[in-house]
Amino acid sequence: MERLDAFMARAAAAYYAKGTGIGRDFTTAPEMSQAFGECLGLWSAVTWQAMGAPARVIWAELGPGRGTLMADAHRAAAQMVPAFAAAAEIHLVETSPSLRAAQRERLGARVAAWHEDAATLPPGPAILLANEFFDALPIRQFVKRDAGWMERFVADGAFAELPAAHDEPAADGTVRELGEAARHTMAALGARLVAQGGAFLVLDYGPAESGFGDTLQALRGNAAADPLADPGEADITAHVDFAALATAARERGARVHGPLPMGLFLQRLGLMARSAMLAKSAPAQASNILAAAQRLVTPEGMGRLFKALAVAHPALSTPAGFEA
Repeated sequence: MERLDAFMARAAAAYYAKGTGIGRDFTTAPEMSQAFGECLGLWSAVTWQAMGAPARVIWAELGPGRGTLMADAHRAAAQMVPAFAAAAEIHLVETSPSLRAAQRERLGARVAAWHEDAATLPPGPAILLANEFFDALPIRQFVKRDAGWMERFVADGAFAELPAAHDEPAADGTVRELGEAARHTMAALGARLVAQGGAFLVLDYGPAESGFGDTLQALRGNAAADPLADPGEADITAHVDFAALATAARERGARVHGPLPMGLFLQRLGLMARSAMLAKSAPAQASNILAAAQRLVTPEGMGRLFKALAVAHPALSTPAGFEA
């Protein structure tokens, strides 16, 4: 028997070590549309300018998948704001050897270093990106029963419950999730930005406000799967608690912008206009390019469930896309 967060960490490590899930089990925004990564590259460049255009800036992505987002981001930045591309030192936070190999193939010598943890990123002002990173971090789950709160453990592919020291008014059967790893990561990075300058852009799915509910899920073959069965064979995730992330950053003195719907954020960055340009230049793929853009921004697609959150040094002006 192991606590749910320990089970999730073990299952995720085994799953991502294979590096074969993207495209087979799930598809991420940068794999759908190159305009997504391009918009984030230009967002990074504009943020760098707002930081005073430091001569050297750490440009890091947490959980960079196959390197698609950073490749698109760097290409756009190099074309539009070459001074930023020259100042940016690319670092990738990735634990999977197979995904590191894919990133190396796509990005090559542009990557200064890979890191097992964001804590080992070199010092200095930084622009950090995390797309669908926090949803893969492990969570704990508590369930309200008549006798009190119970914590969920996993044993033989099923949940087991043990009494928990959790005290919160709730109806019987209520599930409460706690993402300790996510909070710890955000707290550490928020403190870093306050001390050294910069900004952190998070794009992921979950509610804008903390809430109750069981959001544990798994995908296998682009279909829902049992998250407790065959650990390491499916992508296991949970909704991101954006309110908890914002609180963790604020407690370290960082300024928080958002969360706001990702669709709104991407439209403000010009994703639809860029997608229209790409469609015009590639008529044979035009319908697919525009359909992917629509999926990213519309409420019935990813535009509402997914959120954008920025955490920054308190003196930094409001980042692009987060204007009121």
